[in-house]
Amino acid sequence: MSDFSAARQNMVDCQIRPSDVTDARIIDAMLAVPREIFVPDNLRPLAYLDMNLPVSEVGSAKRVLVKPAVLAKLLQAAEIGAADSILVVGCASGYTAAVAARLGMRVTATDPDAGLVKRANEAFAQLGITTATAKLAKTTDGDSANAPYDVIVLEGASEMVPEGLYRQLKDGGRLVGIMPVGQLQRAVIVTRTRDDFGTRVLFDASEPVLPGLGRVPEFAF
Repeated sequence: MSDFSAARQNMVDCQIRPSDVTDARIIDAMLAVPREIFVPDNLRPLAYLDMNLPVSEVGSAKRVLVKPAVLAKLLQAAEIGAADSILVVGCASGYTAAVAARLGMRVTATDPDAGLVKRANEAFAQLGITTATAKLAKTTDGDSANAPYDVIVLEGASEMVPEGLYRQLKDGGRLVGIMPVGQLQRAVIVTRTRDDFGTRVLFDASEPVLPGLGRVPEFAF
């Protein structure tokens, strides 16, 4: 077993399983997808630690891969089926999309950073993933060309209600991500029933806000 394989197993045993993630498909996916491929070379030794990993270039907006346990819990709450179409918003270098590709039928991943989109598609090609594609797009835009989606995953936090993304859900579709509840961030699931959107808090979580989904400043006179 390679050092990375052992670290991947340790991540699952010490972070994922203790976080009440019991879906065997998610556990198998996180054991199969090499997270080190999606981080800069100098950070590969840190790829499986319980931490956000920065993946953005110097001078670009700070972007991270979210903590493994947070991701696993969000994916479990989304209840992704084998025939589901999935949209990953703010996909960064593509790790979440690669994991989701082992759970659903098709994954569309979007990001406003052209460099990260390129790296994501290169990683998919390196791993032979043919059911995931990364595209350049604003986080608020999603990808209407392939909508509606069964599942939308926000790879980070939103300080606003992303109504445009809600509208890209199928009836019965689910959106998972980190949003403000009161004064704190919480992981939530939003479920669409016709034109109604119900929100349920899943667990406490705090992640960096995705570009374009920050709170609009209020002007005082």
